[in-house]
Amino acid sequence: MSNNRIVTSPSERVQALSDSFKDVLNLGQKYVELLDRLARTKDAKNLLSATNKLAKMDLANAFIDFPPHYKAADYYLIFMDRLLKMHGDTAVNVVENELNHEFEATVAAIGNEAVFKFEVDSRGEAAFTEQDQHEPLFHLSLEDKLMQFNNRALVNYFIVYALKQHTDLELRDAVKPLIDFAKYLQKDLDFTIDLGILATANDRRFMLDKPELPLTVIDRLFVATADKDYMLMNLPQNNGAELLLDQGTKLDIAFDPDDYSQEWFFLVKDSDEQISFFDVLLHYDLVRDWYLSNRSSLAVRTDHMEIADEQSQVTTVVVEDEPLDEGGSSETASEEPAPADER
Repeated sequence: MSNNRIVTSPSERVQALSDSFKDVLNLGQKYVELLDRLARTKDAKNLLSATNKLAKMDLANAFIDFPPHYKAADYYLIFMDRLLKMHGDTAVNVVENELNHEFEATVAAIGNEAVFKFEVDSRGEAAFTEQDQHEPLFHLSLEDKLMQFNNRALVNYFIVYALKQHTDLELRDAVKPLIDFAKYLQKDLDFTIDLGILATANDRRFMLDKPELPLTVIDRLFVATADKDYMLMNLPQNNGAELLLDQGTKLDIAFDPDDYSQEWFFLVKDSDEQISFFDVLLHYDLVRDWYLSNRSSLAVRTDHMEIADEQSQVTTVVVEDEPLDEGGSSETASEEPAPADER
């Protein structure tokens, strides 16, 4: 966009400076127009277009320093804030940090101590990242119109860490605007979304990373329920077990007997399809303790949504699950592509 070639004569130098000023003036006009759209538009598609262009805009110039401006990560966060506000959702508060002039977000349900920012990589994929524990809760690509929650980060931050400082209800309220944001992306902008362990559909399977599950892991759950009010039963085809929780909620740890691979998965069932696997971990001490104690065996499989270069369609890449230090393992992103009703 700018004249960066080497110039020698005074006239060439003057002309290059003049061209640079023209470049900057033209670029500045486009930049201001996009900023106005980002700040004022009430149309979601216009908002997405402006954010995408701002995030990719190169303001470098060989001769002239562009005035102070925001970074790609800031535009992503402003985009999120504006889309939520368009739907009357005020649970996420986005402000500019006066020290570094970067935007950051807090969530009302868990207070101002937890700060979130987007971190954007070279491919333009942004991760909504908690800054203290540095957990990327979800990944967002505006270019490819993909949004996917990171299961490992959800468990690490909310279940392992934040539950020590907050109640389960506070944490469920903290997750809600993030889920709503995903659904607005899907409804307003035709994004492909993957809610991961936040999904509530009764037929959603959360595949385990390891193809075989030691039966001793299920035995430990039987032992843990022995003196509790919850009942654990073998499934009819001896393909796993079903834990009966309260209010008609059921948690299966099972494999499909008709599938030759017989891969293990979690399945949550409730009458209103309002309970997710995340909710089960959050609300039920019995399940949470069993899960975290056996996380190396129970970690769910990691699928990372990407766009196939040649076919320009959604595909998934399986990534190995890495164990955590201090007794945990991890499960990232999603266990399988989101079912049609979540897209």
